Amino acid sequence: MAIVSVALGARSYDILIEEGALTRAADHLARYARGGRLVVVTDERVAQAQLPRLTASMTAANIAIESIILPPGEKTKGWRHLETLLDRLLALEVERGDHVVALGGGVIGDLVGFAASILKRGCQFVQVPTTLLSQVDSSVGGKTAINAAAGKNLIGSFHQPSFVLVDPSTLDTLPPREVRAGYAEVVKYGLIDDPDFFAWCESEGEKLLAGAPDARSFAIQRSVSAKAAIVADDERETSGRRALLNLGHTFGHALEADTGFSDTLLHGEGVAAGMALAFRYSAHLGICPQADAERVTAHLKAVGLPHDLATAHVTAGGKELVGHMLHDKKMAAGTLPFLLARGIGQTFLSKEVVLDDVAAFLDEDRG
Repeated sequence: MAIVSVALGARSYDILIEEGALTRAADHLARYARGGRLVVVTDERVAQAQLPRLTASMTAANIAIESIILPPGEKTKGWRHLETLLDRLLALEVERGDHVVALGGGVIGDLVGFAASILKRGCQFVQVPTTLLSQVDSSVGGKTAINAAAGKNLIGSFHQPSFVLVDPSTLDTLPPREVRAGYAEVVKYGLIDDPDFFAWCESEGEKLLAGAPDARSFAIQRSVSAKAAIVADDERETSGRRALLNLGHTFGHALEADTGFSDTLLHGEGVAAGMALAFRYSAHLGICPQADAERVTAHLKAVGLPHDLATAHVTAGGKELVGHMLHDKKMAAGTLPFLLARGIGQTFLSKEVVLDDVAAFLDEDRG
């Protein structure tokens, strides 16, 4: 068992990482069940694979579970399902002092977190992430949002969870593709500022993807420790340090938009291709060694992740993809900051990128 703390003063909370923790859920979640009841929000797939373990533990502790089960997939993270969720929570008479449990991946975590932030002007929630992507990234830091027609995560708020319970054994029931998609976010932490961790990914990543408990627990703890430190330093992305966590996301969100935010390209897959593009664009600008860009692409390719436009199933041209980027929530005064790299572990934020050049690069990179 490992515990990582997110130091945010009165909003501080712990991330507990323990193999098999869901089977002992009552040990960790009973304190959030006000009046002997806990409301759990999940999706249909997770309800079948993981909800019974949580329910059995809580029932044995005489805690009633009220479950709200939503459809799986990125399209659930929108207005229609937000309204459905809020209506269900109101019907269950959830109060401001209650905690709602988000049991699932990034979609459920984002949706439940945002709903909790606006229900009765704010109630509390707990994250129980069940995918690698959500365990290493989206469940930590308090960014909650839904998608809009104009783009991804454009409607949301900062709302920190009260607690994050990570059980790596939930990954045993995930399709290999979902685990690989989450692994992209693990690689990201090495590329941002930890070249030794990227080297670990190159040598041990295959073991993590194969389900080796020691490898995945180490990767989860290393990743959330890195994110917790960044969030504690820059909770609302005001100093620029937290923006480093968006490595690959500006390119990646444009790729997701082109594929309709669908199962054609999972979020983590978009991030993987986006990181490869960010490093190759940095090399194109002459600020990153070509060898480092090739090393990033080679690793993502080796583990079966998208690493260019073709493997991301993207057909749009450079100008169309840049058009998607113009809807990015990070746009400020007509300028879109980009995460670029001077090398592996040397990511930085640039506000001087020329979008016409990005479009030309994307067309050239495709060729």
